Amino acid sequence: MGFEERSEDRCSTPKRRECQIPVVVVCPPPPKKKSASGMKRDPPKNGYFQPPDLDAIFTMPPRREAWA
Repeated sequence: MGFEERSEDRCSTPKRRECQIPVVVVCPPPPKKKSASGMKRDPPKNGYFQPPDLDAIFTMPPRREAWA
């Protein structure tokens, strides 16, 4: 079996016109911006998030002395 005979058995990309990706001549329009003015909200009733006291979270416990 020669190389020419095996080349027909190998897979290849279809070359027919119906298999090709069509060429786009005109670019599509950009997406429309969403209006921010219609999205206004009242402030929350309980206020905005208040983080806990960070000093209380990150304090170092007193160092214990090593027993000698």
